[in-house]
Amino acid sequence: MVPIIISIISILLDGLLTNYLPYEVGNLSLFTPLLTFVSIFIIYPFYRKNEYNYILHLFILGIIYDLLYTNLLFFNGILFMLIGLITIFIYKNYNVGYIRVVIYTIILIFFYESITGLLFYIFNLVPITLEGILYKIYHSIILNIIYVELLFIIIKLLPKKYKRISIN
Repeated sequence: MVPIIISIISILLDGLLTNYLPYEVGNLSLFTPLLTFVSIFIIYPFYRKNEYNYILHLFILGIIYDLLYTNLLFFNGILFMLIGLITIFIYKNYNVGYIRVVIYTIILIFFYESITGLLFYIFNLVPITLEGILYKIYHSIILNIIYVELLFIIIKLLPKKYKRISIN
């Protein structure tokens, strides 16, 4: 139940923040939200014993994100599943702490913006340059790191019965 609530809050915050923060090329604020995308890493421990449901949750979340924000049907669904597989690998092979959450968030943002920019460039959907992609990456890091750290702290503070999570 907790990951579903986190996902709903993330999607709603993405929508609210994109309405109130400038989001045009050349006019990005330092607080460009990708909250739904970066919350993928935080919700995995709730699905630690049922990874199939985690991947299914991410696919559905990606489809909803596509329908609400990007109009690229199945793109984010597949991308969210791919990030979910990488997340599973990281949780199984590395100890996850505050610093690693920040590093992973930066890598996630870089990966997402790069893949999206590459797709836009290949299919000529939006005129975009390497400088534009780097600008978007740089301007989306601050807010998303703050959000992931807040989620990380909130989940650590949850009562034990609500979390089946082992985050250091």
